[in-house]
Amino acid sequence: MAGLTGNGNLGQRRTVAARAKGGLLVLGTFVVLLFVIELFNMVMLRSLNATFGLRPRSADGLLDIFTFPLLHANLNHLLSNSLPLIIFGFLVFLSGLRVFLTALAFSWLGSGLTVWLIGDGGVTVGASGLVFGLFSFLLVRGFINRSWRQILLAVVLFMGYGSILLGVLPIAAGYISWQAHLGGAAGGVVAALLLRRRSRAPGAAL
Repeated sequence: MAGLTGNGNLGQRRTVAARAKGGLLVLGTFVVLLFVIELFNMVMLRSLNATFGLRPRSADGLLDIFTFPLLHANLNHLLSNSLPLIIFGFLVFLSGLRVFLTALAFSWLGSGLTVWLIGDGGVTVGASGLVFGLFSFLLVRGFINRSWRQILLAVVLFMGYGSILLGVLPIAAGYISWQAHLGGAAGGVVAALLLRRRSRAPGAAL
């Protein structure tokens, strides 16, 4: 029986290692793509933002839901989103590709639909809605799954990044889309609820 336990632990470690490598590859590729788009956007004098940025309550704006997180106002905007996107995305990816894609999709759609419905007007761009969605997913899933490891991770993340949650409130600076943050966070919570049983599968990490 001890041999079986050892083999099981080895298999779990290999699974976690494979997920970690996959997470770094996927998140790294995605962020590199964002920088390539940003450089092209700079060359095009930000014309991509006017074309593919999200315009609230417009028929064309519904299609912009799928493109606006790929664009940014400037390089500093992208840099501010890149690190938390990699950190939160990587931690979600450790639970598997399906979990990551589900959390990302609901964060993306939640952010976009909220901006389209209640945005203040103008054009919204940026991946911060994805950041808030992945962050909220990590914060709530442990309590939904009743997993002490995931709850501990949520506490650590909250201590380090909890202040960003103020960004979901209308008191945020005028140039910040609190609607995108709020919608992304709501999408992350919905994803955690939908994945509550699957996340407790044997071998799931963090």
